Amino acid sequence: MTETEIQKILDSQRDFFRSGSTLDVKGRQESLARLKKGILKYEGKIHEALETDLGKSSFESYMCETGMVLSEITYMQRHLGGFARERRVPTPLAQFHSRSFQKPSPYGQVLIMSPWNYPFLLTLDPLVDALAAGNTVILKPSAYSPHTSSVIKDLIGECFPKEHVAVVTGGRAENTSLLSCRFDLIFFTGSQSVGREVMRRAAEHLTPVILELGGKSPCIVEKSADLSLAARRIVFGKFLNCGQTCVAPDYIYCDRAVKEDLVKELKRQIRKQYGEFPLENPNYGKIINEKHFDRLCSLIEEKKTAWGGRSCRETLKIEPTVLNNAAWEDRVMQEEIFGPILPVLAYDSLQGALEEINARPHPLALYLFTRSKKAAARVTSCCGFGGGCINDTIIHLATSGMGFGGFGESGMGAYHGKAGFDAFSHTKSIVDKKMWLDLPMRYQPYRALYEKLIRFFLR
Repeated sequence: MTETEIQKILDSQRDFFRSGSTLDVKGRQESLARLKKGILKYEGKIHEALETDLGKSSFESYMCETGMVLSEITYMQRHLGGFARERRVPTPLAQFHSRSFQKPSPYGQVLIMSPWNYPFLLTLDPLVDALAAGNTVILKPSAYSPHTSSVIKDLIGECFPKEHVAVVTGGRAENTSLLSCRFDLIFFTGSQSVGREVMRRAAEHLTPVILELGGKSPCIVEKSADLSLAARRIVFGKFLNCGQTCVAPDYIYCDRAVKEDLVKELKRQIRKQYGEFPLENPNYGKIINEKHFDRLCSLIEEKKTAWGGRSCRETLKIEPTVLNNAAWEDRVMQEEIFGPILPVLAYDSLQGALEEINARPHPLALYLFTRSKKAAARVTSCCGFGGGCINDTIIHLATSGMGFGGFGESGMGAYHGKAGFDAFSHTKSIVDKKMWLDLPMRYQPYRALYEKLIRFFLR
C-alpha cells in the first residue's frame, strides 16, 4: 500500500471521527460486541494461521491469544460505562461557585503497530482498548507472521468500515509510509531498536507514543524457594511459544547454594512438560524464521549446555536448552535472547544480585521465587522493572485489573483494562463556573483588601 493510499484511509478516518460517530458509549459497546462475534466466528482460521506462522497448538493459541483478547473485550464491556463517565473533583474555595470535573476523551486517529511473536493478541488487545476509548484505528501487523495478518485483515474488514478500523499489511515500506503520516497517538510493540525509530519519527509531528518493548528479564531464585515448583513454573514461562515472549524469563539468577539442585529440577521439568524429544512434540512450536533460528543457535555454548541444545533447521525448532554456569560476559547475556535458551547464573548474596540487576537497563519483567516475605518486599522495592510475579512467571499480563508495560529501555506507558482505556484517552480537566456570582478580587484595579483575600485563599 502506498503512502497516498494510506493517507486516503487516514483522511476518511479523520472525517469519521470528527463526525462524532465514535463518541457514543453505546456505539463503542456495539463495536466491541461485533469484534467479539467476529473472533468467535474466525477462531478456527486464527488458530490455523498461528500454527502455520509459529507452530502453536490450538490449545496454546486459545490460552495465549484468542482467549486473552476475548477476556479483554468482556472486561471492557462490563466496565466501559464507568470508565467513560465524567469524574467530579473537589473545587478550591477560591473558585466558588464552580463545578470541577474530568472528562475522558478519545485521542482521535490511532496507529497500532504489532509484532510477530503473539501476532493476534498484540494486535487485537490494544485495539480493544482503543475502540473502548472511542478512537479510529489503523492496524499494522507484522510482515513476519503473514498468515495471521491475513486473517486479521479479513476479520477486521468484516467487522468494521475502513473509516473506523483499517488494516495495512506489508513490510518496511508500509511502516515508513505510516510513520510519515500524522496520527494523534502511536502504539508500538516490538524491539528497542525499532521503538527508538518509531519515537524519533513520532517526534516530527509531536505525536505521543506508547512503547511496549523488551529487555533481559531476570528470574531470581532465592535460597528459600520451593525448587520443584519454581522449576515447573519457570519452564512453563520460559519455553512457552519457544521463548519468543517479551516477558519470558530471560535468565535465572540463583543463590549459589541451591543452583545445582535447581538445574536438576529444570531438567526434570523439561522432560515432564515437553518429553524426552521436544523436537518431535507436536505441541512445541517453532522459531519464526531462519534468521532468528541462526542467531539463537549461535548463542548456545555446548560446554555449558546442561540440557537440550539440539535443533532442526527444516522445522525451525530448537530444544528447550539450559546453559549452566553462565557468566555476565557470555554472548548470550549481551542481548535479549527471545528464544528457548535459559542461562543460569549464580549469586553469593541477594544484595549483590540486586546491585547487578540494577546496574543494567530496566527489564520489562522480573520474577522472584522465595518463601521469604522479607526478601519479596526487598526485591520488589529495590529493583526497577515493568511488572512481574512472586513465585510464578508471565501471568501478571493476564490480569485486566492491572496495567501492563515497561519503563526506561523496556518501554513507556501501560495498557490492559482501565490502564488501557486511559492510555487511549485524553482526560480533559474542566471547570464549570456559575454565572450568578462573580467575585471581584481577581480584577484590576487591585486593592489591599483583595490581596488579603487572595492570600487567605491561596496558602
